Amino acid sequence: MKTVIFKIEGMNCSGCANTIKTLVEGEPGVQLASVSFDDGQARILYDPNIVTEDRLVSAVQKPGFRVVERQ
Repeated sequence: MKTVIFKIEGMNCSGCANTIKTLVEGEPGVQLASVSFDDGQARILYDPNIVTEDRLVSAVQKPGFRVVERQ
């Protein structure tokens, strides 16, 4: 398992964070996603043998949010 932290722009409320959490956790290979509106970031625990970071970025960006940094 691997953890990645995305800094995200475009979240306006906790509902946005919940949307991102739902989308990311719906990706195969994601065990857990924690998304904070206050911090503007998502912490994702995933299996890199099943899903790539690029796929996770796409899931976040699908509804119009932007991943501006990966850690």
